[in-house]
Amino acid sequence: MPFATAGWRPLRKAAGAVGEACVALSAEPPWKRALTVTPGLSDGRRGGPRGAAAQVMAVRPSARLTRTGARGLRGGARGGPLRRLARLPARTGTKAGGAAMRAVPGAQDPAGITGPPAEGPATCPFVPSAVAEAPGAGGLRSAPGLRGPGDPPPPSLRAPGTDRDPYPLYRTLRASYPLVHDEAFGAWLISRYGDVRAALADPRLVAPPPGRTLAHLEDRTHTVHRALLQPALRGRALAALRAGVERAAYVLAHRLSERQEADLVAEFCQWLPAVAAVAALGLPHEDTARVREWCREGLTHLGDGHGDLDAFLRPHVARRRARPGGDLLSVLSTARADGSHLPDETVVGLAGTLLGAGGEATHLALASFLANLLDHPAQLRLVRERPVLIPAAWAESLRRDPAVHIVLRRALVPMVTGAGTIPAGADVACLMGAAGRDPTRFAVPDRYDILRPAPGQLAFGAGRHRCLGVQLARLTAECALHALLEALPHLRWAPGGRPDSAGLITRGPKTLPVLLC
Repeated sequence: MPFATAGWRPLRKAAGAVGEACVALSAEPPWKRALTVTPGLSDGRRGGPRGAAAQVMAVRPSARLTRTGARGLRGGARGGPLRRLARLPARTGTKAGGAAMRAVPGAQDPAGITGPPAEGPATCPFVPSAVAEAPGAGGLRSAPGLRGPGDPPPPSLRAPGTDRDPYPLYRTLRASYPLVHDEAFGAWLISRYGDVRAALADPRLVAPPPGRTLAHLEDRTHTVHRALLQPALRGRALAALRAGVERAAYVLAHRLSERQEADLVAEFCQWLPAVAAVAALGLPHEDTARVREWCREGLTHLGDGHGDLDAFLRPHVARRRARPGGDLLSVLSTARADGSHLPDETVVGLAGTLLGAGGEATHLALASFLANLLDHPAQLRLVRERPVLIPAAWAESLRRDPAVHIVLRRALVPMVTGAGTIPAGADVACLMGAAGRDPTRFAVPDRYDILRPAPGQLAFGAGRHRCLGVQLARLTAECALHALLEALPHLRWAPGGRPDSAGLITRGPKTLPVLLC
């Protein structure tokens, strides 16, 4: 627990009497009063950065649909087929028939996944001409069974040292193995930006079971449940939620203001996302510590029959149905689908989706965000002087250092590619960390640049399964940085600098040792 002080002094007049009521954690957590006092801290700003930074969330289409794949598939031409994964990135690549188009210098042509023809899925029809002519693809080496006796085995995510530094492997995969089966990891790997973006949006690739979160729902059930959640995460509801998150961020940040040094992960980043999730669901603030422990177990487990979570949430669901409020749990508990309330297990699963937003992935994303700014003092000063750039700085950090590096999907049908066929039922690993540093999509991709014209990060997915928590996460990051910059004007790295990040599936700094004065 990061809170061990015996008492609190007033933090600031504008925050009301937040600090006076904050006592030892064992008696009353500091966020309890923080979330029940109206400090008048919200600045009411709307909109985002202007100019180039205003385009920060724009995503350039990286592939076009294949009508061959669209026929006979649910969803039609708009969203049904996998967007070629993506033989035709913007203004480059090869024609559908395999004839070479004029390539943009330095561009790479992705693996070329198409939908099955109208008469049914083919059985691994390799297309050597299309793959061989693709500049920089090295595609034939990606196909199992096409490796010559003298060829080295394809790279693997299980190679020693990958969890410490995956980026050399990512570069190799993008350049020479855009689609490859990793036997040791047990999945097909997709590493290029256009391919990953297309895979995340394709309805034939679904989240592997088990799980009851929104990511595991498909078809009409997914559409209905998503529509139920959306109103509570935008507009006035989101503005009301901002006030609670903002107050908690100021309490956590100002608590550090009398210190000389601190670990921002243990004393800030691990707590604020959980506080935001608890506030969104309208759960008791004194349960934040317990909810935080559940959040750390991961989004999938939260939605998959977690006994303690079920036992905790079901009484709250019953109370919300009897006396609903304005929180998200009330929205879910009173919602009706086909004339009936959602089953309790569905409500718990959807609540677990949001609690997952307060878990390890979000606190790692927040930690990487702060680390990137601490690594670049000039950009930190720019953000301090121009807070309107905070959303752009957050998006750029998600692009360069996403918290989730691997998103797993499962193929519902055979996926025909220029290098082979991904069998139905096979797992596909979308390498988010590799996509975010694809040099064919981003100039100087290893550089952190808050003025980058259009990061187009994929950290929250794409298509109909794009994470609903994107606004909540952005709100949390904005409140966090506002509070830290105000409370800690001399914030900088402690001697020794930034600690190394680690992790294969999720990744980020485990500590942030900083000097505060």
